[in-house]
This record gives sequence, structure tokens and C-alpha cells, in this order.
Amino acid sequence: MPDEVKKPEGDKGPCVECSRRKFAKIGMGSVAVIGAGAAVFGYQFLSPNVLYEPSPVVDAGKPDRYPPDSVTADTESGIYIVHGAQGIYALSAVCTHLGCLTAWKPELGIIACPCHGSKFHIDGVKFAGPAPRPLPWLKTWVDDDGNLLIDRSEPLAREQFVRI
Repeated sequence: MPDEVKKPEGDKGPCVECSRRKFAKIGMGSVAVIGAGAAVFGYQFLSPNVLYEPSPVVDAGKPDRYPPDSVTADTESGIYIVHGAQGIYALSAVCTHLGCLTAWKPELGIIACPCHGSKFHIDGVKFAGPAPRPLPWLKTWVDDDGNLLIDRSEPLAREQFVRI
């Protein structure tokens, strides 16, 4: 048959260097890499995803740091420390409308939200703007060392003062 092409002597196919053993090693190596990747992602999925947050209890220092009839804003903690005639109390500085940080306006004697215009009296009662609730009072107490502590995670009913 003249149309047939004869293979040269010694040609055993297109992949002479690829033996079955090498092919099996490459395949098993690929499976091992895939398994190791799956194990890493599986470990990441099963390990706890912890969010470390600062303590909700703020140490505000000694109560004598706050002069009578004063409002002290602690923007880092998001609180106001008010020393009124009846004692010291703390308010949240976070607006109850959309969570903006409010600002104390001493020239007007009010707490105002710069985002949407809510306005609050010094006792946290809202008198203008879209905020649905007053600013919450926060649990305030003096510890054994004489430091003023404020718990931001525990809103209170109104009219609870720390007497000095």
C-alpha cells in the first residue's frame, strides 16, 4: 500500500518521555496540591473569626476633673460627661437618627447633630430634627479607687446621677 506512511524505526508514539509511572506521579502531585489548598481553606473556615473591640466601660478619671455646670465631650468614646446641679451623668454622643457623632455647642447650650440637624437639650431630650428618640443616659458610677466609670453598653432610665 503506497498511501500508508511508515513510522520510523524506534518511534513508540507521541510521548516517549511520558511513561505511565511519570504520568501517575504528576497526577498524584496535582491531587496533593489541591488537597492541601482545600485543607488550608477548610481550616480558615472552621477557625473562629473574632472581632476585638474595646471595652464598653470607659474610665473617665476622677470626678473632680469635671467642674460644676460643665459638659465634657469625649469623642474617642462617644460620650458626654455632664456635671449638673444634681450630680454627674453621662449621655451617649451618638445621634439616635442614623448614628452620627453629635457635637456640643456651648454658645447655644445644646447638643447638635451635624449630619441631619437633630438638636438635643443638655439632658438628652430631642427638641428638633429627625431623631426618633432622646440621647440615652449611660450607667455611671464611682469605683473603689474613686474613678468615674461609664458603661456605654448599658443605657439607663432618665434621672440617675452620681452624687459627688
